[in-house]
Amino acid sequence: MGKTVVDITMSLDGFVAGPNPTLQEPLGKNGEQLHEWAIETQSWRERHGVEGGESNADSEVVEEAVSSVGASVMGRKMFSGGSGPWENDPRSHGWWGDEPPFHSPVYILTHHAREPEEMEGGTTFHFVTDGIEAAVERAHAASGGRDVAVAGGASVIQQALAAGLIDELQIHVAPLLLGGGTLLFGEGGKPLGLEATRVLSSPKATHLKFVVRS
Repeated sequence: MGKTVVDITMSLDGFVAGPNPTLQEPLGKNGEQLHEWAIETQSWRERHGVEGGESNADSEVVEEAVSSVGASVMGRKMFSGGSGPWENDPRSHGWWGDEPPFHSPVYILTHHAREPEEMEGGTTFHFVTDGIEAAVERAHAASGGRDVAVAGGASVIQQALAAGLIDELQIHVAPLLLGGGTLLFGEGGKPLGLEATRVLSSPKATHLKFVVRS
C-alpha cells in the first residue's frame, strides 16, 4: 500500500490561506501568491493543460509529487468553498471546470451526502460523510497501490495528523508573510515527531520533506 502524504504550500509565517476568504478569493487576501512558485513551472502548467512554464528544480518537485499520487482527500471548502446543502452551493461541481487536474479519484469530506460525480480526464469526485479515517481508507482502496494525498485544507490536514494517518509531510515554504489567515497547524494540536528527509531551496520556495515518526 502507498503512503498517506500531505503536500501543501505555506507562508513563512505559517499560513496556507490569507485573511477574509470569499468565493471570489478562496485563498483570502494575497493567498494566491503562495502558489506562484508552482504555477510558473512546466510540470504544473502541463497538468492543467497550459503550455510553457519553467523547467527547473521547482518543476521537478511538482512532477515528483503528482506522479506518485493515486487518489486524494480534501475538505468541502477546498472543493467548492461552500457549505450546507449542495443545491445551494454555487460551485457544487468544484473549482476546476469540466476537466479537473487530478486525473484520479478524489474523496471530499462533507456533511451532505451526494452521488459520485465523474468528470472528464479521469477524475471522479466521491463524497464521504463518515469522517477522515473512512475517506483515507477509501482513497487507498482506489489508489492502485500509489500514494494518497491529503490535499487540504488545513482543517482536514489537522484531522488526519491527529488521527495518526499521515506518513509523510511535504511543505513548500513560500517567501511571503501573509500576516493572518488560516494556519496550517492551528493551535492545541498534539505533539508530533518528524524526521527531515529533504531540504531543497530555490529562489521562489523552500521544499521541506518529513517522515512522521510513530
